[in-house]
Amino acid sequence: MSQNIDAARISIIIPTLNEAENIKEAIVTTQPNTNIEVIIVDGGSKDNTIEIAQSLNVKVISSSPGRAVQMNAGAVAASGNILLFLHADTRLPTGFDDMIRTALEQPGIVAGAFKLRIDAPLLSLRWVEWGVNVRSHFCQMPYGDQAFFLTKEVFQQIGGFPELPIMEDFELIRRLKPIGRIVIIPTPVVTSARRWLQKGVFKTTLLNQIVIIAYLLGVSPERIRCWYRREKFKRI
Repeated sequence: MSQNIDAARISIIIPTLNEAENIKEAIVTTQPNTNIEVIIVDGGSKDNTIEIAQSLNVKVISSSPGRAVQMNAGAVAASGNILLFLHADTRLPTGFDDMIRTALEQPGIVAGAFKLRIDAPLLSLRWVEWGVNVRSHFCQMPYGDQAFFLTKEVFQQIGGFPELPIMEDFELIRRLKPIGRIVIIPTPVVTSARRWLQKGVFKTTLLNQIVIIAYLLGVSPERIRCWYRREKFKRI
């Protein structure tokens, strides 16, 4: 695989559920690049997410809802040697394809992600970015909104995303770390600030840390997800 990585096809897998406001921009940032494919895996959108994606001439498939389930379905449908998992509200930087191929050529690297930038001018979000980027670099623990990538061979080797209702990206990284290094590309992806703005930056950041601690303490992902979604959508 390493000898041919510079020519490897990249399959960009985007799980969606009612992402009509975001999906066009996400797809546009994947173009124009050579030797890539874009796969939208829809989990039952009720808006016109599918119609928008189809109008942009990308592959659209359907699966049961759930980010892990959808991303695994996309990986099965992918023809590329490299898999890039992209959130629908995240934008890729220009030249991302060359950056990914170069990163995966490095000895000992099994996966990678990008530095994070959040699309809002709040000073508090600059601190969130700083914390995310420090954690990613020193702990090799990027999360899903950083456009995670790895070869299809390694993805299959670790059994894909564990089909958990939450924390699937966290658990995938934990499975990867024993077999190699995870590189963080210093050029950032840009992700929407919507989840921080919905309840406030401090509350969202605190909630995310509590979820991680609960998971590490053995609380079931099903319980965490029920609690997380209740807090996430609660109106103040």
